[in-house]
Amino acid sequence: MNSSNLRSPLVDRDIICIIGAGTMGSGIAQVAAQSGFKTLLFDINTAVLNNAQSSIQKSLQSLVEKQKINTEESNAITERLQYVNDINLCKANVFIEAIIEKTEAKVDIFNQLAAINDEGVIFASNTSSLSISDIQQSVVNPSRVVGMHFFNPAPIMKLVEVVKGKQTDEAVAQNIYILCQQMNKVPVMCKDAPGFIVNRVARHYYLEAMKMVEEGVAGFENIDAIMEASGFKMGPFKLMDLIGMDINLAVSNSIYEAFDKEERFMPSQLQIDKVAKTELGRKTGKGFYQY
Repeated sequence: MNSSNLRSPLVDRDIICIIGAGTMGSGIAQVAAQSGFKTLLFDINTAVLNNAQSSIQKSLQSLVEKQKINTEESNAITERLQYVNDINLCKANVFIEAIIEKTEAKVDIFNQLAAINDEGVIFASNTSSLSISDIQQSVVNPSRVVGMHFFNPAPIMKLVEVVKGKQTDEAVAQNIYILCQQMNKVPVMCKDAPGFIVNRVARHYYLEAMKMVEEGVAGFENIDAIMEASGFKMGPFKLMDLIGMDINLAVSNSIYEAFDKEERFMPSQLQIDKVAKTELGRKTGKGFYQY
């Protein structure tokens, strides 16, 4: 892919399309619209789209009530957002996917989008654990595929990992880095590696904490309390409940497999049991804590 075909999101105020209207997708869509971009939010499930629209409106109303934005700004943000369930309407310059954590699904959606868009569009994946290099191998014009890993909740968390796969064009990575800045985020560039930066480093924040509970060293409430007293905004167990036990476990499994089942990355049986009982955290009403 010729980098001269790429357009700068910062300069052109491009249209951004978010694929997947779940918690992350809707959060990223809100961020894009708040940053002044015309934003499409796509999902094949109309109910999910409706929930996303309701969630974004509540979030904007909360910002108005906190006097962080005014009513006019809220209305302008709303006008920049369009909700679509027909993929043929997904015409944009930058696509950010936030769908299920399966390589095949991400490859499939990117190739569907490639068939109806110009070759110069950028495909960014919000994956937290899958290899960008693996995703781009089967995508048309793989050099335009890059990682753009937001953190939950996307409208609040500042960090975004910009991940370069083996075939990612440098211009693509730089454009996404600039786009992050335009979205008032703090981008960090890294090469594709298991867990990228944050999830690899943070894995032991969760795993060692659960190991201490399994060994009877301390209860999860006490571990959370001491970590928060030490300066962490959330203890590991509250954070797992917020993220979702199933999502957190999936990342652990992915990193464990990527490191050839190295013992230090072995998933916790405590968490495996929680997922088996559908005690996934806040979204199910129960995880380590009751909600």
